[in-house]
Amino acid sequence: MAHSHYGQGSRFADVEAFNQRLELILCGGKKELSMAEKSVNNVSLEVRSLFHRAVDAIERGNYDYAITLLEKVLEREPTFFDAHKALRAAQLARAKSRPGFLKKLFRGATVLGKAQISIKKNPLEAILLAEKVLTEDPQNLQAHKIIAEAALEADMPQTAILSLEYVWKLNPTDRDVGLKLADALAKVGRWQEAESILNGLQRVYSDDLEIAQKLRDFSARVAMEEKGYGTFGKEGSSFRAALKDQHEAIVLEKEQQISKAPDAAEKLIQEYEKRLQAEPDNLRLIRTLGDLYAEKKDFDRALQYYQRLRALEAGVDPALDKLIADITARKYDQMIAALDQGSPDYEVQRAQLIQEKQNYLLEECKRRAERYPTDLQIRFELGTLYYQAGKLNEAIQEFQKAQAHPHRRVQALYYLGCCFCSEGDI
Repeated sequence: MAHSHYGQGSRFADVEAFNQRLELILCGGKKELSMAEKSVNNVSLEVRSLFHRAVDAIERGNYDYAITLLEKVLEREPTFFDAHKALRAAQLARAKSRPGFLKKLFRGATVLGKAQISIKKNPLEAILLAEKVLTEDPQNLQAHKIIAEAALEADMPQTAILSLEYVWKLNPTDRDVGLKLADALAKVGRWQEAESILNGLQRVYSDDLEIAQKLRDFSARVAMEEKGYGTFGKEGSSFRAALKDQHEAIVLEKEQQISKAPDAAEKLIQEYEKRLQAEPDNLRLIRTLGDLYAEKKDFDRALQYYQRLRALEAGVDPALDKLIADITARKYDQMIAALDQGSPDYEVQRAQLIQEKQNYLLEECKRRAERYPTDLQIRFELGTLYYQAGKLNEAIQEFQKAQAHPHRRVQALYYLGCCFCSEGDI
């Protein structure tokens, strides 16, 4: 009799153990599925058997076979989240194991066009079509965006998160992707991650009212979750405690509103610094203190807190790096404004500080571009700094890359025209 992995006493008999094994294969992560999405526990035995065989194939490195099986699984159960996650792992692993694979011509434009049309009327079909494109080209951003949009349309937030997180990592300043990812994370209860994404977006789009409003809502929800307000109605929860925590959330909102006043800001600083002694790794407190000191124009103290925040976050936040650069630039402006205009060497000192500021911003932006090579917003900033420094060839290279940024395309083209005019090319 042929050995079966799926019969009585098999190593997959314990579904929970299998789930843990799958998480190890696919890099882990919590799963909070919506009503529309299915886990391995909620599919038929036949589909589950195919899925288990596919996971075995991934472990053996037989990615072609795994992809074939998983595509069959998703044709039968398009809302099976674990299968989407396993398929994504197989697609990426196959591409990595075959260096020349992605260079092959793949005629996916027609498929993606059909998928785009299907998003509203048949989102599950759109997902399956886009998955076929990812099988050939797992880095296709348009396919990932179609899957995300269709999954959200079908109330499949975890499936949407799979693709949104991939796109977001490549460009962590993409406003539309960031907002969709934050909403999807919030939908499955991952409020702190959603808040972190919105914080990053706000640092880039500081005047965006939609981002500001969402951030206020999410921050209040995080505060309630941390205090246990989100558990009201569950066993062991207290109505009185819930009211207390709701009050604290309201106080937090009021604190944000009054922090602009100098005297109120000073009181908040004293309170938060006292709290920070008891909670030295509280990222939200550290960020708030940095913001409050920046509002007071105490840029040295603000930079101390932002640097501390970057150290705790392991330095992988391009928006925080940009904020530190902006605060340092404001510090230079403050130093320039403080110069004695009656001094005989005023102009020399002013020119020296302006040059130091320009050199700092250019070198710092180059470091960020090296650290985040796919961030098109940084490419645009770097091009602008090169242009201001008169380094036109370098500026042209950066603006040509920045053209792909949906919100910077027109400005990048404008600067390219300026560069070519300055060089006498047109």
